[in-house]
Amino acid sequence: MKLRVRFLQLPILFDADRLAQEVAAIPESAWRGHPKGFAGNDALTLITNDGDPDSDARGGPMAPTPHLLALPYLMQVLDTLGGTWGRSRLMRLSGDSEVTPHVDTDYYWRDHMRVHVPIVTQPTVRFICGDEEVNMKAGECWIFDTWTLHSVHNDATRPRIHLVADTVGGGNLVSLMEQGKSPTETRPGWAPRLSPPRPGPPPVLAYESRNLPDVMTPWEMRDHLGFLLSEVPPGFPKVVPIAQALNRLRANWHALWARSGDDPAARPEYAALLDQTRDAVIALGAHEIPMRNNMPLGASLNALIFASALGGGDGMDADDRAAPTGAAPAMAAPAVQRARDPVFDRPVFIVSSPRSGSTLLFETLARAQGLATTGKESHALMESVPGMSPAARNWDSNRMTAADAAPAITAPLRERFRAALLDRSGAPVGQGPVRMLEKTPKNALRIPFLAAAFPEARFIYLHREPQPTLASMMEAWTSGGFRTYPQLPGWTGLDWSLLLIPGWRELIGAPLNRIVATQWATTMRILADDLTALATDRWRAIRYESFIAAPQAEISRLCQALDIDWDVTLQSDLPLARFTVSAPNAEKWRVSQPAIDEVRAIWAPEHQRSLALVD
Repeated sequence: MKLRVRFLQLPILFDADRLAQEVAAIPESAWRGHPKGFAGNDALTLITNDGDPDSDARGGPMAPTPHLLALPYLMQVLDTLGGTWGRSRLMRLSGDSEVTPHVDTDYYWRDHMRVHVPIVTQPTVRFICGDEEVNMKAGECWIFDTWTLHSVHNDATRPRIHLVADTVGGGNLVSLMEQGKSPTETRPGWAPRLSPPRPGPPPVLAYESRNLPDVMTPWEMRDHLGFLLSEVPPGFPKVVPIAQALNRLRANWHALWARSGDDPAARPEYAALLDQTRDAVIALGAHEIPMRNNMPLGASLNALIFASALGGGDGMDADDRAAPTGAAPAMAAPAVQRARDPVFDRPVFIVSSPRSGSTLLFETLARAQGLATTGKESHALMESVPGMSPAARNWDSNRMTAADAAPAITAPLRERFRAALLDRSGAPVGQGPVRMLEKTPKNALRIPFLAAAFPEARFIYLHREPQPTLASMMEAWTSGGFRTYPQLPGWTGLDWSLLLIPGWRELIGAPLNRIVATQWATTMRILADDLTALATDRWRAIRYESFIAAPQAEISRLCQALDIDWDVTLQSDLPLARFTVSAPNAEKWRVSQPAIDEVRAIWAPEHQRSLALVD
């Protein structure tokens, strides 16, 4: 939630020692790793979907877990604050760990605030939001502006434990906020008052039961649109036609609402309005317009409107993916019921920017029981299908959307994949539905096409930090081993390497660092747009750095999320992938650091946005 200040301390204080005693009584086995596997981040679930202690979902009816019921004073803390509670957890940050910088821009965070009560902490824990930094002391109570870039750093060796409770407000919390104080304010005599443990039975707390609309009301849509447009700073004339397109959506949505309300029979008409407007604002450059928090307007429109206005299901389950992120993950489209594919059972496509470690992830997952692969990247298999190669598409790019998923293309593509699949022992797969694993880097530009061609498709987004990725891409270009279109019409200089992005002609004659930065940024923009337009149950994310650090844990987590049988024990040091150019070294990218820093303005905005996919 956007606040008028970066941080707001509430005028209440709790007994941190008593809370720490209660928490210490919970067995260590109850703590769960971060859904994305971030090192040093784990949690104890307190309030979850239906009270399931193993759930990280943010949507649906909320209820206490057995862990919360075993913490009587902590329940009193929540009761004293007085909100209606959504997902809430104890969050532990190990020593010398961090919560990486991100912005929370999805639907959930438009109206939810996050209440922090430090239980175990130390002066070296730094909470940064925008240009301000605070150390939240044990027992204090804080909220902060999640709409602004924020991060947490624990520079000590001891872990930090906070109560982190999500709420839209209500009850006493509103009064506490009105009396709260920003660290930048001077208010003589202001001091938080202690709320000690009190005798008596556990309090009855208020929990969320509805947190996503079946059909967004026109009044809520108007509020979101007005807010987002107000967040665009002056100086962007492109916003005028975008605002006009959004106003047409609002007016047509209101007219349809007046006629049909939330009648399920009207959903196709609502969906058509969203699709038409989304296409229009993308064409008008909404993703090129930064808001005041430096997030693209287009991403937030997708999160708050296009992927949420027909919410249904658990459309807020971002942590199981998670952006804009956190993004905040950008909000994904709601899960829907789909007809079963008689040939391909939930095929899995790995997507990422080039040189992100996808070959290593593919070769590792290919060892799983029940998965079948072609054994290699499928460039030739796919581009030999009439209509799929750039040559057949005026050499525009490798980009393909659902509009390209005509039967004349998808039918032979499916047939060729089915005929080429081998099980993990190298034998051809038998009859019946098959679970395919596929990794071809150009697929990062084909997500909506693949989602249409393979109705049960699932996607794994592999995230790697941009600096080592860009250095590896530059190395790939100069090595000559990754040439994809050596006869690309009109291209000069080094043969075109890696995937062919939209707008490549604008790079003719550009230096290599600019070519590579634009290639990465364009890929990441398209990939993020496409993933966040999918239903939440159709994709998961994994960090390359977490995968390398703890391969067994990360692969086990990923396979569990995707319902893949994993019966392999991995060594801590994974073998080199087949497309490794030079010996791995975590610092070797620094040789290219000056060239990478020179084009930071090209790649940095998409890097910020990409973090929302994994936070």
